[in-house]
Amino acid sequence: MNFFTLFGRYLLLMKRSFGKPLNHRYFFKQLINEISSIGISSVGIVFIISSFMGAVLVIQAGYNLENPLIPAYTIGYGVRESLILEFSPTIVSLILAGKIGSSVSSQIGTMRVTEQIDALEIMGVNSANHLILPKIIAALLSFPFLIAISMMVGMGGGYAAATIWSIVSSNDFIDGLNFYFVPFEIVYALIKSVVFAFIIVSVSTFYGYYAKGGAEDVGRASTKAVVSSSIAILVMNLVLTKLILG
Repeated sequence: MNFFTLFGRYLLLMKRSFGKPLNHRYFFKQLINEISSIGISSVGIVFIISSFMGAVLVIQAGYNLENPLIPAYTIGYGVRESLILEFSPTIVSLILAGKIGSSVSSQIGTMRVTEQIDALEIMGVNSANHLILPKIIAALLSFPFLIAISMMVGMGGGYAAATIWSIVSSNDFIDGLNFYFVPFEIVYALIKSVVFAFIIVSVSTFYGYYAKGGAEDVGRASTKAVVSSSIAILVMNLVLTKLILG
């Protein structure tokens, strides 16, 4: 199946997904469950990844900036810019694509091969709207908070590494974090997080929704979902960076 056929099926599925829910009470119940599954359950891995990521950035910056002519606060400034502009919104999203994307795709793919989706259609329920819309909205609401947490924890990890190994003084590191701060950079990072959230969930649900066969095919669809969403994130990262910052 060529790219244009796949993309057309994807657009049609998204069109079906963004309809009016039949039961608003059930929809909001599902939305809360999905926020817990997609957002809250991901806080731990975001915390761990971001803290180590911030520490490694400080160590690398300290190794490369040993020239006495370069101000000490440059390390804090470089870490802040790296986390906000690229590492937190993009790298964390790529990791979440593996965690969330595979889970979502497997869940819907299993429902497809066990004919649960067919049963919903027979009952007159819009299965795409019923299963996919709560996941997309939950991701759109959760990802900005996850990325904001990643930024703060990453800077905290960098601060800890800088002070524990005496790479730079705490005052110099904090001065670097505050140096020439542009608030729009936070907006830019959150815009990317929302776009990446939509890509991850929509692409993953697409591959799961059209899965065929048995357990092996569900696993294959999950792998395709993670790979495709990761590539889409990298492409959109380039496009958004050029449009917003270029």
